[in-house]
Amino acid sequence: MMIKKNLHIIFLIGLHSVCLTQNKPNNDSTGSKKINTLMQQLFQAKDDSSRIIAFEELGFFYARVNVDSSLNYYNTGLSLVRQKSYVWGEARLLAGLSGLMEHQGKYAEAFELLFKSLKIAEENNLAYDIARANRRIGGIYAELQNYPKAKAYLLKALHTDEASKYLDKVAIDRYALADSYEKINKLDSAAFYINLALKQKDLLPSLLQYVFAIDGHIKVKNKNYDEAATSYNKGLEVAQNYGDFVGSSELCADFAELYIKRNLRDSANFYALKGFNYGQEISFRKGIMRNGYLLAELYDSVQPAMALKYYKLASTAKDSLFGVNNFKTIQDLVAREDVRHKELEDAKTAYRNKLSLSGLLTGLAVLLIVTLLLYRNNRHKQKINRQLEQQKETLQNTLSELKSTQAQLIQSEKMASLGQLTAGIAHEIQNPLNFVNNFSEVNKELIAEMQDEMEKGNYSEAKALAKDVIDNEEKINHHGKRADAIVKGMLQHSRSSSGVKEPTDINALADEYLRLAYHGLRAKDKTFNATMETDFDDSIGKINIVPQDMGQVILNLITNAFYAVNERSSFAKASEDKYEPTVTVTTKKTMDKIAISVKDNGNGIPKNVKDKIFQPFFTTKPTGQGTGLGLSLSYDIVKAHDGEITVETKENEGSAFIIYLPL
Repeated sequence: MMIKKNLHIIFLIGLHSVCLTQNKPNNDSTGSKKINTLMQQLFQAKDDSSRIIAFEELGFFYARVNVDSSLNYYNTGLSLVRQKSYVWGEARLLAGLSGLMEHQGKYAEAFELLFKSLKIAEENNLAYDIARANRRIGGIYAELQNYPKAKAYLLKALHTDEASKYLDKVAIDRYALADSYEKINKLDSAAFYINLALKQKDLLPSLLQYVFAIDGHIKVKNKNYDEAATSYNKGLEVAQNYGDFVGSSELCADFAELYIKRNLRDSANFYALKGFNYGQEISFRKGIMRNGYLLAELYDSVQPAMALKYYKLASTAKDSLFGVNNFKTIQDLVAREDVRHKELEDAKTAYRNKLSLSGLLTGLAVLLIVTLLLYRNNRHKQKINRQLEQQKETLQNTLSELKSTQAQLIQSEKMASLGQLTAGIAHEIQNPLNFVNNFSEVNKELIAEMQDEMEKGNYSEAKALAKDVIDNEEKINHHGKRADAIVKGMLQHSRSSSGVKEPTDINALADEYLRLAYHGLRAKDKTFNATMETDFDDSIGKINIVPQDMGQVILNLITNAFYAVNERSSFAKASEDKYEPTVTVTTKKTMDKIAISVKDNGNGIPKNVKDKIFQPFFTTKPTGQGTGLGLSLSYDIVKAHDGEITVETKENEGSAFIIYLPL
């Protein structure tokens, strides 16, 4: 038996050599290497399962190169699986053989083989083969231009392959779906699936020519003719490297149709003739039909006799593909398969109904037991409920007290912030008011001098004094307007928040609150001093925020930063260390968000409390100097803006709080 098996394999190797000599344009091509690899796998196979897989792969490859060789490999494999009763092998080889029938235009035979394969796979729960049969059935429906049916079967295949994580088959399903969507002119969906397939092209080495072909079809319909030609050329190169006459014939027809659109009839004629010869080489009727009709069209006005010849050959191929008898057989097969599926669904429904009835009876029994248990436990629960009501009342009283305390603490936090703002505003307004007062005093003296000079008749000196008065009046006016602008700006930012977002210059807002926080602290502690640095991204422009709320957040962070550097500064003075307290505020725009950073060079935040700083009422400040609500409120405000706030810190080096807001 083993001797007979080895002799048969040797015969197949000899057949392979003959086929390569007759059909392959280049024995050093990718196709030749693939065949050599497959034949080596067949010869070295140590078990029947490995041999079956090798037969199937050889049959698949030769389907595009040599029909007789392909048929021989498939039939040899089927004999082996039926002898060994390998149901998975029969399902797989039947599906593979259907591809050979499809290429020859024998759609009825292909359907029959696939329905048998699907039935075997479903009965034995073979996910790989269920998906493959559905994929092949969808492909034939696409050939018959029944694209709704094609999509339905292809989607079944895709769902099965995705669930089973067959990534290479998922890639095949996607390019097949792209083909169906392209044929019904849903180009966006087609482009979506073909781009996914192109991203997985490493999983499709022997089918890549068909992926490039579909990509070319989509680009032709979008009138991107140069890009389409590039895709067709890539596909044809792959097909010829693999010795794939089916793919080569199809792509030559695609090239011919493209060149006809571009009125390059010589190039169109070259590719149509080449594609026709490829089709005849392996009896690929669709290739003969497509290229034959194209040649008939191209020869029609120049060589009518040649046009008639190719028209007849193409029509014969078309009749063999789409003839009445062929379609009648297909319809009968599809009808029988539909009946089989309906019977299967009816059986499933009956089984589900039976399960439902059993479940109902079981449920009633369980319900009765549960009712008895509930009745027994009910009185016990009533007692527990009374105890829970008493506990609930106690907890509610405690909660009310906590809410009252919380409201008082929040108000205290707000008043502390308001004190900082008030001090800052007072300091900001004091400077222009000093200018107004000083220049008013000077003008009073100048006017008195001017009157004296006029009484003396010294009008030239009086005019000079008048000019000085006018200059001083302009300065008074300038600083008065400055004070007015400060007051208006502060009123705008300190009014109650409306909760409505509005376009706001975040750079100006951050700069304003930096100065206010600094002057507020200086008003409370004249010895306080710190370097303020800013780095604002001018490309940000205005963003939609609630300015009062976001101003409160920035003020809280800057105030904390000043507190941190002041605390470290006190220690540095005591130890006579050189230390320059610095607070840096920056803004930066990224792709889809902006970042607002408040950085200090204080003592940093200890690791053991870093995770707690945003918790309500948690503070590292001494008792009486903070409520622990500033960062908690800031966190809630930033979250309400669909943003986030993070902290980066290193002990003895400082901290940086960063607010991220969406653009």
